[in-house]
Amino acid sequence: MSDIWLSTLMTETPQEGFELAVLLSRRGVKTRQPDVEVLKKLRPIYANNADSLTAASQVIALNFQTIAAANGYWRS
Repeated sequence: MSDIWLSTLMTETPQEGFELAVLLSRRGVKTRQPDVEVLKKLRPIYANNADSLTAASQVIALNFQTIAAANGYWRS
């Protein structure tokens, strides 16, 4: 990936931080599997698997934790 799409982890609100965490997580998957057809083929498998959904939630939570720390937990 040569384009710069993430210039900062700073967000105005915790909700924006969470949305950024989801975006980071999705981009991570897309980076690891750039073939859109493969992603579409695999989606029904992991979308209906509790362990896969839990693992995805953990990745989002970790990204949110990182963003929250970068934002000083939105405290002045």
